[in-house]
Amino acid sequence: MAREKIKIRRIDNIAARQVTFSKRRRGLLKKAEELSVLCDADVALIIFSATGKLFEYASSSMQELLGKYKHHSKNNLDKVDEPSLDLQLQESDEIRMGKELFDKNQELSHLHGEDLQGLALEELQRLETLLERGLHRVRRTKDERFEKLIASLHQKLINLNSNGKRPRTECDNLVINAEDQGQSSDSVICSCNSGPSPEDDCSDTSLRLALPFN
Repeated sequence: MAREKIKIRRIDNIAARQVTFSKRRRGLLKKAEELSVLCDADVALIIFSATGKLFEYASSSMQELLGKYKHHSKNNLDKVDEPSLDLQLQESDEIRMGKELFDKNQELSHLHGEDLQGLALEELQRLETLLERGLHRVRRTKDERFEKLIASLHQKLINLNSNGKRPRTECDNLVINAEDQGQSSDSVICSCNSGPSPEDDCSDTSLRLALPFN
């Protein structure tokens, strides 16, 4: 015949409650001991009766087990307070990027010739080398741009000549200026073709001002 299940609730009768406590306490201590032996586990059991009487079981030293429990609880509490791994990585990246930004700004200030007092001789020499290399690259780029510009202008001049269009020269400008001032353009053209007289050191000025020669 199956045993009737007892409802888990407080036993009102004091005597029956005390008897049940004694039986179940012994069973609980026995189960704790069996668990320790069978599974090689550290088990500590503490029981206080309704009257305040202490009953305990420890598979080893109770003090050692309690110390182990406190240490384990403290570690769990610290882990709860610690930020997550993703947050730690993010903060680490922010710190690293902030340091890199500071270093780059400081290096830029040094390249501008600022804040050089705290630099050692080796750092100043390295900075000088960097500036020389940068200046060399700037000059090389400028020369390349000039060469491309000259080549482009030369090609345009060739295209104009091949199309029968001659670019306006300085003599053309002088003739136009002379005609605007009512002077003879032939004299100006002759002067341009013949070139300046060696004896006349102001011929170039007369040509530029479109004035008649003396």
